[in-house]
This record gives sequence, structure tokens and C-alpha cells, in this order.
Amino acid sequence: MGLVKVFLIVFSVLLVIFSIGVISLSDKQIPANFLGSNELFSPSDWVKENQIKVYKNKITLDIEDASWATFTNTNSMDPFIDENSHAIEILPDDATQINVGDVISYQSSYGTIIHRVTERGEDEEGIYFLVKGDNNKFEDPFKVRFDDVKGVVVAVVY
Repeated sequence: MGLVKVFLIVFSVLLVIFSIGVISLSDKQIPANFLGSNELFSPSDWVKENQIKVYKNKITLDIEDASWATFTNTNSMDPFIDENSHAIEILPDDATQINVGDVISYQSSYGTIIHRVTERGEDEEGIYFLVKGDNNKFEDPFKVRFDDVKGVVVAVVY
């Protein structure tokens, strides 16, 4: 019985080492869920792989009608973005392109706000978005309409 236990332990260790070796041979990064993290909505894939060119001395993004965004220190989107972060935004063609998980900038009576879409709905006025800062406890207190959207964050540069 002791020999079987030793064999199973050695086999398990070798299997883990082999798995790590196979994973390390891949070009893709694989997030590990060691702590039982919950699935959260992530931004949509706005920039396709063929739009990204990596050269020896530079990286280029082939994104039409992009704009540059900087941020003020409100802490609402910590740790994703902060005052020293920079982002690239694009304006979608219509509201149906914006999904839960996307980070949008929109015009409000308080100025331009950049928060994550937590819900997309439709009412008698059309499509609306509920948004929330990643570091805020509550959603913003109003519905965001597509006419108020100034852009969707498609890249963040730290």
C-alpha cells in the first residue's frame, strides 16, 4: 500500500511539472484561477490581432478614427486607470456595438465620465447603459444614452 501512495504522489508531481512545461511553451498567457475568482465582464475585443503590428523598435495599432484620452484623479476606476494613465478611444457606429464590460466615456452634467458598462437595456427612449466606476460601490444614478457616449476605451497605456 505504501508503494502505491508513493507512485501516486510522484505521478501527480510529474503531471503538474509536465503541465507547466506545456503551458510555458505556448505564446498565449493563461490566467490561473488559484483563489476561486468569480467571472467578471471584460471589455469587448475592439482591436483585432491583425490590427496590432509589433516591430523591433515600435508597436503600431491600426485603429481608424481613434482619439487620445487622459484622466483626472477621481479614483473611480482604480486600479484599472488613474490620473497618469492614457487611453485610446473610438466612437462606435451605434449603441448595439457597446457591451456589458466595455469602458465608455460619456458626457454628463458633471463633465466627461469614464466608467464600465454594467448593464445594457432598452426602454421607450431606446437603448441605454448603466455604468459604474470599478472602484465605486454604486452604479451612476442615471441611464446613459448613445448620444451621450463620446467613446469606448480600446487600449490603455500605462
